[in-house]
Amino acid sequence: MSTFWHWYIIIITVATLAATIWFLLWTSRVRIPSTKDEHGNETTGHVWDEDLRELNNPLPRWWLGLFWITVAFSIVYLVLYPGLGRYQGLLGWSQEAQYEQEMEIARASFEERFGVYDTLALTELASDPQAIEMGRNLYAHNCSTCHGSDARGATGYPNLVDEHWIWGGNPGQIEQSVVQGRRAAMPPFGDALGEQGITRTAVYVQQLAGLEVDATMAAAGRQHYRQVCVACHGPEGKGNPVLGAPDLTAGIYTYGGDPETLRVTIRNGRNGVMPAQQGLIGETRARLAAAYILSLQPGYGRESNEQ
Repeated sequence: MSTFWHWYIIIITVATLAATIWFLLWTSRVRIPSTKDEHGNETTGHVWDEDLRELNNPLPRWWLGLFWITVAFSIVYLVLYPGLGRYQGLLGWSQEAQYEQEMEIARASFEERFGVYDTLALTELASDPQAIEMGRNLYAHNCSTCHGSDARGATGYPNLVDEHWIWGGNPGQIEQSVVQGRRAAMPPFGDALGEQGITRTAVYVQQLAGLEVDATMAAAGRQHYRQVCVACHGPEGKGNPVLGAPDLTAGIYTYGGDPETLRVTIRNGRNGVMPAQQGLIGETRARLAAAYILSLQPGYGRESNEQ
């Protein structure tokens, strides 16, 4: 804070407080001329509607006392806490210090509750009912928006309860996907292939998935595939988890497998992002969410969870 604003705040605050005190003292001494009516009440002499008179009674003492209590509270507050420019107050309180104190308490509470899980492998967490319950809650708050409350995904977001994993489905790969995140990069091939080449390649991709297609177009598409797709998806279309290249023979598509969607994917490419949960909710919570996802896989109790 600059010197100007430091003194600006002090002057405005102190002047306002002093003006309030002066006003209370002044009004307590001022006497408005008044007269007494036939009932002995002091009035200002103002009459409306023939019989409505303005009385001149003082405010109740308890009401005036509240004003003085407010003034006294303000003075004490400004002495103890920051409120006058750069002045920190006698107590030395600050928002930052209170925030750090509360965060330290929260971290200690978190470590007490979750710290026991830091040393356990993901497979052990996926078999621990309490860890799974925590992971389910974390998933619901942080993952279900994209992957759905049932973890079955949606267009653009993979299904997490089947056996098809773009980046691999073993415990280590799942943990890395959740904790560290993933960034997919399917480059656009529209300029390289042209519209005809895009269509032929899409037909060949459908053939890889076992669909009945035009054999001539698929053969032509295979040539395009070998030119631009084989480096990531492999000569047989089995994909490559290291690169995040899906298995095209499974017929499972993140963005859709109809002809038009396949053409859009080939023409424009795809750039999917799985945010790293470690930076969003912390590593321990991210591992618990990953353990819950792992528990949904065959062999970890998915069938019992669905019953």
